[in-house]
Amino acid sequence: MFEIYQDAKGEFRFRLKAKNGQNIMSSEGYSSKEGCKNGIESVKKNSLSIDNFERTETTGGDFRFNLKAGNGQIIGTSQNYATAASRDNGIESVMNNAPDAQVVEV
Repeated sequence: MFEIYQDAKGEFRFRLKAKNGQNIMSSEGYSSKEGCKNGIESVKKNSLSIDNFERTETTGGDFRFNLKAGNGQIIGTSQNYATAASRDNGIESVMNNAPDAQVVEV
């Protein structure tokens, strides 16, 4: 499910959570709730293509991914993963679950 929340700065953000409650991906801050909802719709649309996922490695040796829109803008960033395989499982989870995920406000 997608959770919409407001951070300490008053910006709206979303996070995509797995069924076990683990955060899979989170967004940048949006100035409005409507902008945040548009970001979720962009994730739902863009998560259908593997080509929209950018695999990266942190300087500390962890693995993560970004989901990009058609214009190249990052719309979501994953948590850090210890292995490339677990990162790839995270991408697969987003592809399988994001398009039909419900949206809740917390």
